[in-house]
Amino acid sequence: MRRIERASDLLECPTPDAWFERATRNLETLLTDHANCEKKAAGTALSLLYRYVDKPRLLHRMSRLAREELRHYEQVLAMIESLGFRYGRLSPSRYAGAMRANIRTSEPGRLIDTLLVGAAVEARSCERFDGLARRIGGPLGGFYARLVESESRHALVYYDLALSHAVDADEHDSIDARLSQIVGTERELITSSDAQFRFHSGVPAESAAA
Repeated sequence: MRRIERASDLLECPTPDAWFERATRNLETLLTDHANCEKKAAGTALSLLYRYVDKPRLLHRMSRLAREELRHYEQVLAMIESLGFRYGRLSPSRYAGAMRANIRTSEPGRLIDTLLVGAAVEARSCERFDGLARRIGGPLGGFYARLVESESRHALVYYDLALSHAVDADEHDSIDARLSQIVGTERELITSSDAQFRFHSGVPAESAAA
């Protein structure tokens, strides 16, 4: 059984330096997509509330998580305004769709995979917040430093719920294989060339070509 004690244990690779270099030069896009990610994260938690009304432990945890994600969304909007940026529309990245493609369509696999995808996504967000905090000064750097703990906690909440539901569904022995597939996809997305720059994008295409 894979030993998961920290959010970083859920990842197979660090974010390439080229992504951080691009991020520090594109703060408006970074923050706009970050806001979108917080909104989508809240939506994911709410969708689980609606779909699995017979699972009280999941309901309580997802309710708290959704509220926290929405608070983060509001905080990112405030940061965008304080920096004089404009919050507008962005096309979605390839990341979310490719991660969701790993989710099985029948239960209990659908729930377990959804939770494992959530764990991997939150773990990557945590890792990127930490890296950004160490590279960006001022209020924005401080803001990202403050988000590290909550994102780490979210990742572990998702993983803990996946593990408990795998035990309940007699799928405990398969959870390592499912996690390996999901984080393997995540590694490919993060380390491969990406024409878009987004919060969860891969290596900027111009860097990959250099």
